[in-house]
Amino acid sequence: MEIGKRIKELRTSRGWNQETFAEKTYVSRQTVSSWENDKSYPDIKSLLLMSELFEMSLDDLIKGDVVEMKKEINNESIREFNKWSNIFAVAYFIGLIIPYTLAHFFGWWGILVFVLYWFAALVISFRVEELKKKNDIQTYKEIVAFTEGKELGKEEKIAEKAKRPYQKFLLAFGSGALALGVFILMKLIIG
Repeated sequence: MEIGKRIKELRTSRGWNQETFAEKTYVSRQTVSSWENDKSYPDIKSLLLMSELFEMSLDDLIKGDVVEMKKEINNESIREFNKWSNIFAVAYFIGLIIPYTLAHFFGWWGILVFVLYWFAALVISFRVEELKKKNDIQTYKEIVAFTEGKELGKEEKIAEKAKRPYQKFLLAFGSGALALGVFILMKLIIG
């Protein structure tokens, strides 16, 4: 980030030492040192106060950092989406295998355990859907681009939005067919 360097340049150009600047911004000298060494980032109140002290707009003060902030926010969104997607994928595949097994070996108690498991998986799926809506990604191509930190072009986005309705149907149908296949396989294996 550029803000630390920028604060130091602006502070020294006015002849203020860290102590004086700290008093003017109502923080400790250590806080100013942390800002200037990029160990911490000023909060919005401090940034607004600095823009007044340095007689410049907030945009000019944080000019180089806006792009960096957007990248960091995007990277955090990607990490969170990947984490929840992976949890959901594992829960999905476990959910394909355990229902018949639980019912076969534990009877009604096994079905109860599966219902509880199903509820937890449903909560996870809602979290994944929430992240997909937040980042405006729904189709496979959009999700792959997002996880790679890329954006689709305008034409590609339009084409992907047109695919969304039937892709959801195909995914639901495919999941049901896969679950039925696993059920039949488990029935043949376990008996």
